[in-house]
Amino acid sequence: MKNPLKKMIRCWLMPAALLCFVAASARGDEITDWNQIMFQAARTAVPPTSPGNITRVAAIVQASVFDAVNGIERRYTHVRVQPNAPAGASQRAAAVQAAYASLVRLYPSQTATFDLRRSVSLAGIANGQAVENSQSIARGIEWGQEVADEIWAWRLTDGFASVFAPFTGGVAVGQWRPTPPANAPGIGLNFRSQTPWVLTTPSQFRPAGPPGLNSAKYATDFNETKLMGKSTSAIRTADQTLYAGFWAASTSNYSFNQVAVGLITERHLTLSESSRLLALVNIAMADALIGCFDAKYEFVFWRPVTAIPLAATDGNAATEPEAWTPLLVTPPHPEYPSAHSCMSGAAGRVLANFFGDATGFSLDSDVMLGVVRSYTSFSQALEEVKNARIYAGIHFRSACDDGQNLGVSVADFTVNNFLLPLHGNAIGQLQK
Repeated sequence: MKNPLKKMIRCWLMPAALLCFVAASARGDEITDWNQIMFQAARTAVPPTSPGNITRVAAIVQASVFDAVNGIERRYTHVRVQPNAPAGASQRAAAVQAAYASLVRLYPSQTATFDLRRSVSLAGIANGQAVENSQSIARGIEWGQEVADEIWAWRLTDGFASVFAPFTGGVAVGQWRPTPPANAPGIGLNFRSQTPWVLTTPSQFRPAGPPGLNSAKYATDFNETKLMGKSTSAIRTADQTLYAGFWAASTSNYSFNQVAVGLITERHLTLSESSRLLALVNIAMADALIGCFDAKYEFVFWRPVTAIPLAATDGNAATEPEAWTPLLVTPPHPEYPSAHSCMSGAAGRVLANFFGDATGFSLDSDVMLGVVRSYTSFSQALEEVKNARIYAGIHFRSACDDGQNLGVSVADFTVNNFLLPLHGNAIGQLQK
């Protein structure tokens, strides 16, 4: 699958950077171009945008782009902004301005870069094969800005900026506590209290919780991670080690947005279809993460790096303690459920609804350059995501299974109730 983001990066490193960028962008589509610009901005931010925070960034940008495009064509129900675009407004210009205006607010230090890219995009609209007149472009810009302003004002009060006292869990058996090497307090408490995009409450799809410490299921989960996720595991294959790192290196948002962009290009989706797909993917992922962190801080379950050395205290005769180190560093928040599985489950389900589960695709990484994974279906990829977290030594199987189910539930709720076609086109009818 071609990666336009990498092409842009190579272009910026060349002496004729501007000319190269103009050429690459002019051949693209405004919806997918600005999706890729968003991820480049997130990666180059100082510090880089975290895997949790990028869910909110992507939902803000893609919801703004969708409502801007849809406010002109009016094919679907809106996210937030009532369709009220001026007559004759350019959809393409509206999409560009909505993305630009959102990103300037999210990453103000990169405004000069966004200004240049906006100029290139608007020049392409005025000079491309489907030339649009200046009045149409101006009206599109006006409408795109209006939509971005309203989405931004709405999300300013979503609780994302809430500040909490440092959370260090506890020392009770089964309870999360800070993990090595940093032994940092738990992060992501603000996601638990954040206003969802479409869910009625963060706890709407809260799972039942991790298996009891004295259960056979917990022992099975424990021993699988102990064996397969150990840093020096002799059982884990080279490929399993590779994909454990692959899925940890890039954010879930980056990975599944790349899949979406590739399929949008391959299937020649329209502006309306493209903007809707990316909005659904990113809104579902944002709410899946909110639901995930609601559950994490509800159950506050310990990580394998804590549980395995302390197994003598868990009351389960089928678990044995061991001085144990995971393959990858454990993230600083409770174990259950797996955030990557929550977000990937949501994105994979939305994409499967659009294109059919048995859709083949390849995926590369913005960090592990040169590594490409190929899949014959979304369900195959999601199974690999779950295994990757176990083989990395940072999760138990139940957290991955229940996390994916949470994400799937969020996705189904989103596509069945929001951004609905106004004229009878069901989401599945876009499968090609």
